[in-house]
Amino acid sequence: MVQLVESGGGSVQAGGSLRLSCAIADISDSVACVGWFRQAPGKMREGVATIYTNRDGTDYAESVRGRFTISRDNAENTVYLQMDSLKPEDTAMYYCAADTIGYTVATPKFRLLATGYNHWGQGTQVTVSS
Repeated sequence: MVQLVESGGGSVQAGGSLRLSCAIADISDSVACVGWFRQAPGKMREGVATIYTNRDGTDYAESVRGRFTISRDNAENTVYLQMDSLKPEDTAMYYCAADTIGYTVATPKFRLLATGYNHWGQGTQVTVSS
C-alpha cells in the first residue's frame, strides 16, 4: 500500500515562502501521478498542483499559477511544492495524494480533481498572516 507523509507546513507572513514535502513509500512502480490539494475550514478540497511521476507533465490551479512550483525527486521518493508570494487566502490544510490506478493518465484534464486519487496523506497546515 502506498503511504504518503507530508511535512514543511507552518506559519508565515504574506509574501513569504514555504516548501512542502511529500514522502512516498513507493513512487516509481505504482504511482502514476501525485497531486497537492488544500482544504480551508468551511470550504471544499481543491486541487493545487499535480505532477506525473514517470512522464513530463504538471498542472496548476489558476489561483497559484506563477507562485507555486511542483517538482519530484524519484530517487528520494519525494514530491515537493514550493510556495512563493504566499497570500492569506492560501491558508489551508495541504494534502498530497497519489493515483495508482492511472485515472489521471487516462483523463489528464481532470488531474486537479480529488476523485482521481486513491491514496492520501494526513496533511500539513499552512497559515499565512497578513
